[in-house]
Amino acid sequence: MHDDALLAEQLAYYRAGAAEYDRPYAEREELRELLAVVDDLPITGDVLELACGTGQWTRLLATRAHSVTAVDAAAEVLALARARTASPTVRFLQADLFEWQPLRRYDTVFFAFWLSHVPPTRLPDFWNTVAAALTPGGKVIFIDDGPAAAAEEEVLAHQPAPAALRRLDDGSQYRIVKVFHDARTLTDDLTALGWSARIRPMAGSFVGIAEAPTAVTRPG
Repeated sequence: MHDDALLAEQLAYYRAGAAEYDRPYAEREELRELLAVVDDLPITGDVLELACGTGQWTRLLATRAHSVTAVDAAAEVLALARARTASPTVRFLQADLFEWQPLRRYDTVFFAFWLSHVPPTRLPDFWNTVAAALTPGGKVIFIDDGPAAAAEEEVLAHQPAPAALRRLDDGSQYRIVKVFHDARTLTDDLTALGWSARIRPMAGSFVGIAEAPTAVTRPG
């Protein structure tokens, strides 16, 4: 697809920057506040975490879940996540989320700061994958940057998808997909896809809870 090169560069950024991944959580109080929100979310049963990164959220999910399957495309961040999360109920899986399909169903699907990295043209397929991963009555919980975060990014024009430029400590720079979803517009978009969603702004970000369309092809 026309955005393949951009997505490859995005993955390269997270692989090369694994050691710097956790820095925002140490520097930004609002991110630490968001981590605490997990205790108030309907996280139950078997949980699928998409784009788990270095496991900042994985370890918290594990305290609420029966099991956690945490997926990420970057081996370098998965190594850090494994080191951080010693729970025997957590399983890590390396896979490209734009190609991977779930082989089973989960009670909860969770992703934090991933939706903004999905090109708009790929959103319907992504949400279809999420729907196929849910048990009947299961919930999707997602957290991400709101529009205000655009002021903190070097936004790029004339790209195959909304994009920003990120730099690492060694001076290397990478394009990433970065979509700053407005809560109301995202709610409307999900409704158009058949989802039932409630999205609330929080600390410059947003927290969403969604339920899948009733008619969906599921694994198994």
